Amino acid sequence: MPDNAKHPTPHAIIVMGVSGSGKSTIGDALAIRLGWAYEDGDAYHPPGNVAKMHAGHPLTDDDRWPWLRAIAEAIDQHIVTGRPIVIACSALKRAYRDILVHGRDDIRIVYLKGSRELIARRLKARKGHFMPPGLLDSQFATLEEPVADEHVMVIDIDTSVEAIVDEITRRLASPSPALPAQPPASAHR
Repeated sequence: MPDNAKHPTPHAIIVMGVSGSGKSTIGDALAIRLGWAYEDGDAYHPPGNVAKMHAGHPLTDDDRWPWLRAIAEAIDQHIVTGRPIVIACSALKRAYRDILVHGRDDIRIVYLKGSRELIARRLKARKGHFMPPGLLDSQFATLEEPVADEHVMVIDIDTSVEAIVDEITRRLASPSPALPAQPPASAHR
């Protein structure tokens, strides 16, 4: 049975990955391409979480649970009102993704995967974000890469934003979108 037969057309897409993987940039570009709403999950962090990260301290699971529930509620509100949404959220652990998806089959996960070296270079170049580059090690230590039963799209980020969005939309339209990571045809290595 094709994946889309088991999993209907998505009404929400969660763009996940470690800090610096391009979640906000890709999420926004994907939402524009699809004509969907876009929100950055970081906007749902309570001020205490932002202050903690800004000070260079990693969040604990206790810090994350209310944040994740708020994002899940926002996703549900969009779906209930018929307004599909793309939302950027780190969603580093399976338990976090389970809260966000909570058994729905109309939510897709897009995992932006890149090497630690590539992401470290991106973080060094980024200005004005509350996640300091020093927390990258904690992000990778926390990361539980999604597995096949999560119906995830794994996307290699070592290419252009346009090529990444092209790959995601192509795979959304395919009968089995949850394919292993493959660099888009236009990737430059």
